[in-house]
Amino acid sequence: MVKRSCPSCGPEPGGEEKKGRGNPISVQVFPPELVEHIISFLPVRDVVALGQTCHYFHEVCDAEGVWRRICRRLSPRLREQGSGVRPWKRAAILNYTKGLYFQAFGGRRRCLSKSVAPLLAHGYRRFLPTKDHVFILDYAGTLFFLKNALVSSTLGQIQWKRACRYVVLCRGAKDFASDPRCDTVYRKYLYVLATREQPGVVGTTGSRACDCVEVYLQSSGQRVFKMTFHHSMSFKQIVLVGQETQRALLLLTEEGKIYSLVVNETQLDQPRSYTVQLALRKVSRCLPHLRVACMASNQSSTLYITDQGGVYFEVHTPGVYRDLFGTLQAFDPLDQQMPLALSLPAKILFCALGYNHLGLVDEFGRIFMQGNNRYGQLGTGDKMDRGEPTQVHYLQRPITLWCGLNHSLVLSQGSDFSKELLGCGCGAGGRLPGWPKGSASFVKLHVKVPLCACSLCSTRECLYMLSSHDIEHHPTYRDLPASRVVGTPEPSLGAGASQDAGGAAQACEEYLSQIHSCPTLQDRMEKMKEIVGWMPLMAAQKDFFWEALDMLQRAAAGVGPGLPTPES
Repeated sequence: MVKRSCPSCGPEPGGEEKKGRGNPISVQVFPPELVEHIISFLPVRDVVALGQTCHYFHEVCDAEGVWRRICRRLSPRLREQGSGVRPWKRAAILNYTKGLYFQAFGGRRRCLSKSVAPLLAHGYRRFLPTKDHVFILDYAGTLFFLKNALVSSTLGQIQWKRACRYVVLCRGAKDFASDPRCDTVYRKYLYVLATREQPGVVGTTGSRACDCVEVYLQSSGQRVFKMTFHHSMSFKQIVLVGQETQRALLLLTEEGKIYSLVVNETQLDQPRSYTVQLALRKVSRCLPHLRVACMASNQSSTLYITDQGGVYFEVHTPGVYRDLFGTLQAFDPLDQQMPLALSLPAKILFCALGYNHLGLVDEFGRIFMQGNNRYGQLGTGDKMDRGEPTQVHYLQRPITLWCGLNHSLVLSQGSDFSKELLGCGCGAGGRLPGWPKGSASFVKLHVKVPLCACSLCSTRECLYMLSSHDIEHHPTYRDLPASRVVGTPEPSLGAGASQDAGGAAQACEEYLSQIHSCPTLQDRMEKMKEIVGWMPLMAAQKDFFWEALDMLQRAAAGVGPGLPTPES
């Protein structure tokens, strides 16, 4: 009998010697190497749970030796542990939690499926679906090509399956991009920003590492074009903007400067050499003091976020400019690269850019939406356009945000660390599972979200979710000061509470008025579901009200309670 005895916890209660059981032995008498070796055979979930039992097991289960053995068991071909403060633990958790999940919008089966997992992949950093396939970049700089193919099922039937086979497209990749439009039909080419060893000049020995952009056909993975930059220039991100004949490649340097060059995609497959000019983008020429941290783009606009959390915009067409800002007063068709600064109350951490609307998340976890709201894709509860960033008050601290053509998605986490997917806007084609008519506010979608989901993407045919947990990189939100919380009274104002109560009462009266204006009972139920989404309730409370309203709606329609369907 081995008995756990932790000095910090004291002896185990009721641990007196029992007849016939022999003398208990403390686990601390075993060599630490032996204990670590035994623990390394446990599943990762059990190792984490064991480390929460007492101080002794916390130190043992957190040792790098344990995670080194676990990492080599999970990824035998991984030669290096990577970087970071806890490299082996980070590598093990990255490979344990990696996964690409998808749910097709059409067909009879509407459940979450998992793609093939490349054995060589060191975690998943980002992914991009194209017309026919999916591309995944891991933390070691290897870009994988996940192919759709015809496979034989267990019943002997031939069926078309997504992302069921994989090959290595290239190594040494830093970033990649394709046509920025939401429709994957336009994604014919894949642009890969990579580092390659170039032979030295004549009279010198050795080689130099130079950044380059390689262009691949998404259908076959064949490389059709390559451009190499001077070794003194180092880039970290690439995005595309513009039409096929005037495709602009925007490259972000390690110093925060933006360079651009223009290529003609319709001539890339012709066997000839090209001369392209790399030029400094106007946002870096006019505002040299700015250090850009990341970029986002669509076909007609580009968004820059600086290291200080500022946001600058480029809009290249008058129609998109009118949708985003509600006016054409400041639009200059002769100077489309002039950056426009957005006025925001706090530092922006990340963003999502759709065709004619956008979403921003600040350091306090607040979500701001702006642009066209014809289908309710801003989640504000109405269908009025917003020409400036407008806060969505009932959503906070998202994991990620995604904006499409006419709908938006938010991945959030509950207090019990469970994930849920919320969506708003147009629901046609099944793009908002469970809400075929769409919604003007963010509602919970009927999708089972993986525990470690970190990013998502929606196409016309499918919803994709990437699962990966990096212990050293996750959004850390600050607590909003009490004086800036909406509805929280100022310490110096005695009437603050009554003012807040008056505003809430006025909002409830407006909600009742909207429900009363609905002609039928079913319409009133749907409106009540939307109102529940608007109200600042906890996730569990919203789920309760939505489920209760669904039960009442089914009862009113004469449908028995029955058992819940797999989709729900």
